[in-house]
Parts: sequence; structure tokens; C-alpha cells
Amino acid sequence: MHAKNRTLLRGVLVTAVLLGFTAATPALAEGSWTSHISKWGPGSESRRWADSDRDDTVTTVALQGCNTDTNDFRNADLALFKDVFGPDKSYGYRLNHCNTSAWGDQSAGDYYFALEGVRGGGQLWVDTVSTRY
Repeated sequence: MHAKNRTLLRGVLVTAVLLGFTAATPALAEGSWTSHISKWGPGSESRRWADSDRDDTVTTVALQGCNTDTNDFRNADLALFKDVFGPDKSYGYRLNHCNTSAWGDQSAGDYYFALEGVRGGGQLWVDTVSTRY
């Protein structure tokens, strides 16, 4: 093989390997946290988290293992809020049937979610709450 062809082939192989590493790198959420819920009633709030908006990740809250004090869980009304001076900014409600609720990619700031209501009981228990932002 001619030296020029070997150099070209080597360049193509190096480029292919580098592109493979780039494509294999997963896009990770800027942040996340996992917790649980015990005896929450309407008006209960999650912990706050800081979203620096360094990515395009959708803000989500996933509930797994939901139950109520009457063992008749149907759904939970969750609302996302941005912690600001004055009344906190609401990003709307999501009806959560013990699944994932999404609010889109949010701007930089401090956020939390609140339980606005629960159907099928007065208090809510959730085995796993996973929040991504």
C-alpha cells in the first residue's frame, strides 16, 4: 500500500473511532434526586432544587408505589413552582396516576413541586419519587 493511502486510511480510522466515542456518550440530565413521600396532604411541598439550565432536559417528577390512607389511590395533582421573590411562579398542574409528569425544559432558578390534591384518600405515601431537571 502506498504511504499516502496508509496515512489517509489511518486518518479515516482515527476519525471513525473518535466519532464512535462521541456518539456513545449519553446526554445526562443536569441534575436529579430520589426520595419518598410519607403522609402528604394537599399543600405539602418537595425539597427545593437549583436548575442552572445548562442542558435541554425536561423537568420531570416520577412516582412509583403510590398509596393513600384509605388504600384507594387514584391519582395525585402535582404542581411545579419556581421559587421567586413574592408569589412563586406556577408552571401548572399535572394529574399523576403513579407515573411520570413532565413540565418541559425550565429556565435557571430554584424549583419545587407541591401536592395540590389526592383522589382516593386524604394522605399520600409514595415509595419512590424521582425528580430530573
